[in-house]
Amino acid sequence: MILKNVARPLTVSALLAALALTACSAPEAGSAPSSAAASPAPSSATASPSKSSGPWGDFATAAEACTTISEQATGSTLLPLSAAKGSAAELEQTKAELTRTAERAPDSVKADFTTLSQVAIAGIKDQTVFSSGKLQDAMAPVQTWLATNCG
Repeated sequence: MILKNVARPLTVSALLAALALTACSAPEAGSAPSSAAASPAPSSATASPSKSSGPWGDFATAAEACTTISEQATGSTLLPLSAAKGSAAELEQTKAELTRTAERAPDSVKADFTTLSQVAIAGIKDQTVFSSGKLQDAMAPVQTWLATNCG
């Protein structure tokens, strides 16, 4: 009975992870980011300003930004599995990496990635985040940014 309840959100998470990975291929070194995918941030999202005002936030290159954001977005969908199988220290490290990526993200995706990380972290204790579509909704603008700027 418990396995059925866990399997459903994990299946959705695995599907989202696969979708996020398909959106990750770095653009040419000289290409500029597109701001077409930028969406207004929900009022509940509070992103801290990036250290860099460059087009890739606090990342040195487009490839680094695209790879890190894609990997962290994918990882966020697997947080319940990490919580179930890993140690508390590993889980805290994963949560810290999500937060750090949100801080370093380019302004055009910073609020969206912050929202995604907050929703994913909330899903550790509330599995309905995954089954209700909240995670998918939070993931959508990040996937759009990846497809627009990294694909």
